[in-house]
Parts: sequence; structure tokens; C-alpha cells
Amino acid sequence: MTEPTLEFIREAHARIRGHIRRTPVLTSTRLDGLCGSRLFFKCENLQKTGAFKARGALNAVLSLSDKEARRGVATHSSGNHAAALAWAAGLRGILAFVVMPRTASPFKMAAVERYGGKIVLCEPTHRAREEAADRVVAQTGASLVHPFDDPRVIAGQGTAALEFLEDQPDLDAVVCPVGGGGLLSGTAIVARALRPGIRVLAGEPEGAADASLSLSAGARRPVEDPASVADGLLATIGRVTFPIIRREVEAIATVSDDEIRAAVRRLLEIMKIAVEPSGAVGYAAVESGRLKVSAARVGIILSGGNIDLDRAPWAG
Repeated sequence: MTEPTLEFIREAHARIRGHIRRTPVLTSTRLDGLCGSRLFFKCENLQKTGAFKARGALNAVLSLSDKEARRGVATHSSGNHAAALAWAAGLRGILAFVVMPRTASPFKMAAVERYGGKIVLCEPTHRAREEAADRVVAQTGASLVHPFDDPRVIAGQGTAALEFLEDQPDLDAVVCPVGGGGLLSGTAIVARALRPGIRVLAGEPEGAADASLSLSAGARRPVEDPASVADGLLATIGRVTFPIIRREVEAIATVSDDEIRAAVRRLLEIMKIAVEPSGAVGYAAVESGRLKVSAARVGIILSGGNIDLDRAPWAG
């Protein structure tokens, strides 16, 4: 598959901007003091469906021909992409078939159903998810919209960084979480094109550190049985996303679940915003000092806000 370009991402933004939120960029002098940098937070926790995933899913759905769209769309996802695709399909008036692991959060399953998605359960392994999605596509004729290894999805995710650098063009670094790599690769394409000297950095859970391992090794290195409170980042880095990340990303820092919980709590207590564990991983990497960004102007993408209040991550 062809990597998206800046122009492809600009086209995606023109396609979706009438349906998504241009999320705000917030600041906090108190958090600046704690981290020793000027921090700028792109609040995708306030995006439609509660996460940046709405961008990529909608771009993919709106890119389909009428003939393709009539057969619906399908995907596999543990949560936020699943809800986003169901929402995007609903906007176009088509069906969305969503394969989810049986261990997925009931909170996130409920969101998929609320947006009209048809859930198919599978075993909680990457292989089971992919095989189940392939069966759904074969049975229904639906178009597969991969959670991250799809240029249309990557382009949609890149629109968050496009807006970010339009609003804050003099950032020294941009940081986001990484799971499968759709957001990070889209961010890197935009950042390097618009501001060639910018540092592109990421945070990743220690229990699902395949992206940092892969970056160090120079080849994809999956992690067996990934586990983290940041459940949205348990995917294996993608075949399409990894070459972009390898070429454009300077560093990926790993953070512990305790550091992620602390970041979620800090954002809630100080900035009064709800950010889910996966969405707070980039900030956790900065706050913990695992990413060295002292005295810089640092843009951090808070990628999602779908907190299951029954599991209260800040109480861990």
C-alpha cells in the first residue's frame, strides 16, 4: 500500500472537517512548571466519539464509492476505532461489522452498539481478530477498514497534527501515543513536511512495547500477550505504519502503568479534562522524564477520553 503524503492528508481534512470537531489546544502553567517545558495539548479526548479515531474512520468511509459503501464496512478493534467506524458508517447510512475480542471493555462495546455497529466476538489474540474480520468480509462483501494499516486511515489521523501545527506552528517537538502506529505515522508525515526540524516523539506502555523494540531493532518485533491499563495501545505496530515511523520518529519512550495512571489523574486534577489511559501515554512519557524535552515548546496529542468510570484508572 502507498504511504499517504501531506497532500493526501490535506485532502482528507477537506473531506472530513465538516463532520468532526476542530479540537482545542489547551495549556497549563502548572504543568509547564512540573515538566520544565512549554506544553500545548491537542485535545482529541474532546473529538467526536471521544477519540482521534473518528478522523481516520470517517475519511475511509467517505472515500468509498457508492457501490462499495452499499456493502458496508468491517474492522477489528478493541474499542475506539470500532466505535468510530460505527459512527462514520451511520453518517453515511451504511452497516458496520465490528470484530471485538471477548475481553474488550463492556463500556466500549456499548459505545459500538450505541452507534449502530454489529459486533462479532472473537478470542483476544491478533490472529483471531484478523481471521474473524476476514470471515466477515468474505460473508458480507463489506470493505475492510483496518484500524491503522490503511493509507486512508493514516491520512485521517494525520489531520489532527495538521490542525495542531496550523494553530501552533513553532513547536519544537510533537508527542503522541503509539499502538498500531496510525496516529504516530500520520503525525510524523505532517510534522516533517511542515516543520522539517521538529522532533517527532512517542510514548508506549511498558507492557506493550513492540513499537520501541521494533524501532531499536530496525524491524517489526511483536510482543506476545501485551498487557497494560492503556488497553487501546495493545495492537502490534503495522506493516504500513512502521516504515514511516522508522524513518521519521526520533524516539519512543516506554512508561509504566503507574506512570500512566498518574498522568490521567494529573490531567484531571489540574486541567479538569478526562483523558483515558491510552490517551495520556504521550504526556506520561514527558512528565516522567522518559522523553527528554526540557525547555522546549512541546505539543502533546491527548488521543482519547473514553474512560470507563467503573474502572477508575486514577484510583489504581
